[in-house]
Amino acid sequence: MNEPKPQDGHGEHKDYAGAKMGMWLFLFTEILLFGGLFLLYSAYLHRYPAAFHEAGKTENLLLGSANTVILIASSFTVALSITALRLGRTRGCLVFLGLTVALALGFLVNKFFEWSAKFAAGLYPGSAHMKSLPAGENVFTGLYFAMTGLHGLHVLVGSVLLSVVAALVARGRVNAGDFVLLENAGLYWHLVDLIWIFLFPLFYLIA
Repeated sequence: MNEPKPQDGHGEHKDYAGAKMGMWLFLFTEILLFGGLFLLYSAYLHRYPAAFHEAGKTENLLLGSANTVILIASSFTVALSITALRLGRTRGCLVFLGLTVALALGFLVNKFFEWSAKFAAGLYPGSAHMKSLPAGENVFTGLYFAMTGLHGLHVLVGSVLLSVVAALVARGRVNAGDFVLLENAGLYWHLVDLIWIFLFPLFYLIA
């Protein structure tokens, strides 16, 4: 079945395929970015397996698991928002987008508490405590802050993007006839969730 061609408020067809292709190309660059970090992690894991195992014991498995559940649920709600809009159910779309943004904020709050505990313990890049760690544990902690911090930034950007799209949906600018922006925002959010699915075992289950 062919995809419907989204239209703008004047009934003019938009370049649906071009918009989707542009989004996929952008997502590919994101995959390259995190893929490089995953390769770096793998190289150091091969070099310091025991140290990585030991450093992993310091991570908060409860908060990490909670954030995993939160992001999986948010992928479900953003998918429901797209389905609702395509069916012409604007209110349902807004409800599911609101839930998605709320879940994203919940993820960031959990991450704030997790990072705060590390800072309170003096464990952060450049700290005397971190410099005193064995080389492998120092590398693990540095990668933890770099990779989860970068991911957290993506969560923040994604939540802002979804909030903007929700405002456009409320104004009728994004609707059942022109849902490309919401669909692309959803693709970005799914990638953010997928990246966390890989980060979670690397840092929280290695111990």
